[in-house]
Amino acid sequence: MKWIKIGIVLSLFVITLIFCGNIYLQHREQKHMINTIETQWKQLTLDEKIAQMFIVSYRQKSMDEQLESILALKPGGFILFKENFSTYENTMKLIEQIENSADIPLWMAIDQEGGRVQRLSPTEQLNATLIPPMSILGKTRNTKLAYQVGTTIAEELRVFGVNMDFAPVLDVVEDENNQVIGDRSFGSDAKLVADMGLSLAEGLEDSHVLAVYKHFPGHGATITDSHHELPVITKTKQELLATDLLPFQKAIDAGAKVIMVGHLAVPNLTGDEIPASLSKSVVTDLLKTEMGYQGLVVTDALNMGALTKYYSEKQIYEMAINAGVDLLLMPVDLKRAISDIKESINEGTIQEEQIDTSIQKILKFKYQYLKQGKLEKDMLGSVAHQKIVNEISSE
Repeated sequence: MKWIKIGIVLSLFVITLIFCGNIYLQHREQKHMINTIETQWKQLTLDEKIAQMFIVSYRQKSMDEQLESILALKPGGFILFKENFSTYENTMKLIEQIENSADIPLWMAIDQEGGRVQRLSPTEQLNATLIPPMSILGKTRNTKLAYQVGTTIAEELRVFGVNMDFAPVLDVVEDENNQVIGDRSFGSDAKLVADMGLSLAEGLEDSHVLAVYKHFPGHGATITDSHHELPVITKTKQELLATDLLPFQKAIDAGAKVIMVGHLAVPNLTGDEIPASLSKSVVTDLLKTEMGYQGLVVTDALNMGALTKYYSEKQIYEMAINAGVDLLLMPVDLKRAISDIKESINEGTIQEEQIDTSIQKILKFKYQYLKQGKLEKDMLGSVAHQKIVNEISSE
């Protein structure tokens, strides 16, 4: 009995040492990350700080002088489109050239939802897995399957070093005429949308691809396409909280890291028709303060008609930053955008402290969540991935 007691004490002592050692290592890693962020932040010029807030696009299959000139401005990220994919070898060459242009890790982003919005899709040159629309996945009500679809998407994206996916869609579709979101949504049941969306996002992030929940505060109640016009949601705040905002609140409570704010007006919530993506009432007061969100806020694409028809480029950047946005997606012209923001800072209509706050947050998230390394080519269209997709139709 004595030796048993001694053994138990020794075991507990060893466990305690291991636990304390892990705590020490975590603390040291955290301290190293903070020092890295502080050092890099202080070394950045104002132009470089501003550029870190932008995720840019360029829809060509290879590097050229125009893309080189964009990347020379040191943007924070790059979003891939269908036009960027060709053969595996050529696509890898383009992505590696983009990655090698940066001193700070890049967001390598994509819209890979499934259905009609998947930029990496099967072609004669690439054997990627075709993901069905989320409406079909939603009908299964199978959260385990949604998780597996998330891992499938992430594993194929990581073949190309993609680390951020603008998915899942958390919009709750209420109008059968809504073709903008339509089958991109998991359905009309807010709780189902939340459960399926969060499971898919968990699958993405467990496989090291950051999920971006969209389109806050909810695009499901309008048939207007924000690519062309400004949608106006006429719901009251109470109605929004009960439906459209419910999935986002559940995502926030689960630790959402990135949320995309859409270009849609909610006048009964804000008292005006300023797009949510440019509204302090929506981004700071509602999303951050009332709903308790502490992650990164990214806009939908800034070249969309819902914004460009009503505001100048300078106004768009100024309003978005003052609203509390951290990441600005797809400016019309990055060089001009940097110049416009610097001009606003000089005029006092943007405070440089606001830029600094976002940059420190961006750097923290990059070093904390972006994983280096790519997966093997045979992940594309694998038998295991196809089996998961086939389960959706058989449910």
